[in-house]
Amino acid sequence: MQNYSGEVGLQYHLQIRPGDVGRYVILPGDPKRCEKIAKHFDNPVLVADSREYVTYTGYLDGEKVSVTSTGIGGPSASIAMEELVLCGADTFIRIGTCGGIDLDVKGGDVVVATGAIRMEGTSKEYAPIEFPAVANLEVANALVSACKKLGYTYHTGVVQCKDAFYGQHEPERMPVSYELMNKWEAWKRLGTKASEMESAALFIVASHLGVRCGSTFLVVGNQERNALGMENPIVHETEGAITVAVEAIRKLIREDKEK
Repeated sequence: MQNYSGEVGLQYHLQIRPGDVGRYVILPGDPKRCEKIAKHFDNPVLVADSREYVTYTGYLDGEKVSVTSTGIGGPSASIAMEELVLCGADTFIRIGTCGGIDLDVKGGDVVVATGAIRMEGTSKEYAPIEFPAVANLEVANALVSACKKLGYTYHTGVVQCKDAFYGQHEPERMPVSYELMNKWEAWKRLGTKASEMESAALFIVASHLGVRCGSTFLVVGNQERNALGMENPIVHETEGAITVAVEAIRKLIREDKEK
């Protein structure tokens, strides 16, 4: 591929080089969340700040680990994973926020994705639509174990990924409302846990690149509970989901050392 950075090994978008990051990387969407996550590391250092991509590297249990923000949506998330893999990363945990779909999923809960509905565009440029977007089993199990250890209310299952935030929340005003609303009803009937924007792309890119990826989310609220007049707490504090991701990485580090 054409070298756009002007330096061999320097990644064009993330502005990182081989050796700048660990093999384990947490992937939030919001760049402002990176510093908060990095505080869980030992000796964290800001490595790069470019566009929506902020990267810190530190240590957990003596192992080099990193956090890199991806921005919103599949296109920027796929770029982050591609460039991180080129710099040595091979295990990823997406951590972010989501909106509940299943009525049992409430604001403040944690969701661990086992798979993702590919209602977005990025993954289609990597794999035929028939190929499923699934989380790596080792990473998903580590996330579930962390939820149990930390005592969080959690849910496992399929999440829906889309490209248009307002297409989810105001589908009736979209020219393709007939499609959005009918598919949303299908996701509900199929027991889909929540809606977010990155996991489908990340799971597919991870499959293509032969790396591990899982996802965990804070549930901000649930529009289906709200529509039915049910209790619908709105929660924005992401520390719980962050601690789940950090604890999961600690478990993966231990397991990988034992292999």
